[in-house]
Amino acid sequence: MPKIVPPRPFLKWAGGKTQLCNELLNRTPDFGRYLEPFVGGGALFFALVRAGKIKRAYLSDLNTELIDTYLAIRDSVDELIPELSIYEHKKDFFYDLRALDPDDMTQVKRAARMIYLNKTCYNGLYRVNQQGKFNVPFGSYKSPLICDRENLLRVAEALQNIEIECASFEAVVKKARKNDFVYFDPPYEPLSKTANFTSYQPGGFNQEAQTQLQQVCEKLHSRQVKFMLSNSAAGLIRELYNGNGYQIDEVKANRAINSNPKRRGKLTELIVTNYPIASKNS
Repeated sequence: MPKIVPPRPFLKWAGGKTQLCNELLNRTPDFGRYLEPFVGGGALFFALVRAGKIKRAYLSDLNTELIDTYLAIRDSVDELIPELSIYEHKKDFFYDLRALDPDDMTQVKRAARMIYLNKTCYNGLYRVNQQGKFNVPFGSYKSPLICDRENLLRVAEALQNIEIECASFEAVVKKARKNDFVYFDPPYEPLSKTANFTSYQPGGFNQEAQTQLQQVCEKLHSRQVKFMLSNSAAGLIRELYNGNGYQIDEVKANRAINSNPKRRGKLTELIVTNYPIASKNS
């Protein structure tokens, strides 16, 4: 019998958690339903699927093109695969497709465009300008795997019966109940003024948003909802979560997205939990 390939992230996402999955899995509590309001590439979600720990889940993000891609894979993968299969890795085709307005496209074509641009753009980086237009240049790859048919089918399987919504992280307050587990992976607070990269959507994610997220965590904590949050080791993050018995752990992660090569490499990041995790690491 052919080997069944387990589902893995179908997009490369800035700040993605693939390399931190073991650290995150070691800190994941027992739970009934999983909620992830900044789903991005969904590295932890898919890791939990592979581990057989997802029974019910709610995935959301404010990025409409991203959510449309998740929905297209879940609901129309049999249309998406043939569409994506005809896309070629050519510079002219890349820029012609990038110039199209996704609002004028069907959901399946928007998803195909999103996956194609992600697989063929420079460094696999998703970035938009202030007008919300994708503006990453063409990447010099020899033969990128544009249509990973097997993984798309497995992802579609994993997303069946999963609630997927374009929504702010604040919407999780109305969704979460006791025995739920919420994982927050927001755009990271910059470690310096020149290190700012939060352009996943127009307007970015500023300090006010980080504070609003901490207030959401407070509400979940008061309702006995377990949460885990990852962020940079910036002073603001340490200050925001220094209380309520929260546990703050430091971990190391490789980060390659930086204009200065000397600043690429292992950086200290924080994982915050509102439940004890010592037994998970013993």
